[in-house]
Amino acid sequence: MRTTGKALFCHLYMLLLFVGFCQGKDLFFNDKGLLLPESYKIGWMEAIDDDKLISDITIPGTHDTMALYGGPAAECQAWELGDQLRAGIRYLDLRIFAFENKLYVMHWVVYQHKSFYEVLDTIRAFLSEFRSEAVLIRVKPDLFDKENVEELIGEMIIDDTDVWVKSDMPTMAEARGKMIFVQKSSFKLGIPLLETDSKGDYEVTHIADKENKIVKHLTQASGDCGGDYIVLSYSSGTGIGTLLGMFLTPKKVAEKIDPWLDQYLRQFSSDHSSACFGVIAMDFPGIDLIQTVIKINDW
Repeated sequence: MRTTGKALFCHLYMLLLFVGFCQGKDLFFNDKGLLLPESYKIGWMEAIDDDKLISDITIPGTHDTMALYGGPAAECQAWELGDQLRAGIRYLDLRIFAFENKLYVMHWVVYQHKSFYEVLDTIRAFLSEFRSEAVLIRVKPDLFDKENVEELIGEMIIDDTDVWVKSDMPTMAEARGKMIFVQKSSFKLGIPLLETDSKGDYEVTHIADKENKIVKHLTQASGDCGGDYIVLSYSSGTGIGTLLGMFLTPKKVAEKIDPWLDQYLRQFSSDHSSACFGVIAMDFPGIDLIQTVIKINDW
């Protein structure tokens, strides 16, 4: 049977649409390795005005940044830390466990194959290459001996001039090239944090309910952004531990939420002359979603 030119064109067109759809999905949500286009702007903070406060910037972050191990119930990210930084992530969420005067990165009881010292080395290497950037670090002391975490970190960074541990909110000029620690609850080094979520908001039984919670959180964040504290909202969630959402792992939630979040942020920005959300911490974000968060600073 002979294939006409018109039929061949239709087949090729449908194939391109299918490939475009599949690639588009992966660019908002990503559970694969990082592949950046040659034109990708890694040092995006270079375009931020020197006088702008860090709290007045919309910043892409990751929830449980180092949670790459432990199976479907525990894994929240696909990229190693260096790749996250190169993709544009500038807020890190770290659970740290102190044991025998050493600091380990955890998620629940799962060791994430990195020490805190190795994490700092990765960030330092990135900032030495991209001096226009700043990396926000939130430390959550985990498991037992929580009171030792802050003391050990303080000793580790005591002579480091590229670390910000003051509670004063830095400008972009003051923050460039630095690790900016964020304080909350049991960790008191760094700039103060305001979280928009309430206890239990991370639990997901229905995706639509999670979307409504994110809208509520981001609406609050847009009103609080730019103050004396960093505003933090989460798009992450899990149904693990609930009855109705027991099969909604962090990855399955992110697979639905990340494309929706990209569309919501684009619509919000088009409806407002200016916007600021502070930090948005995500699971499994793709590079297009990260770029959408970054570009809010241009609108």
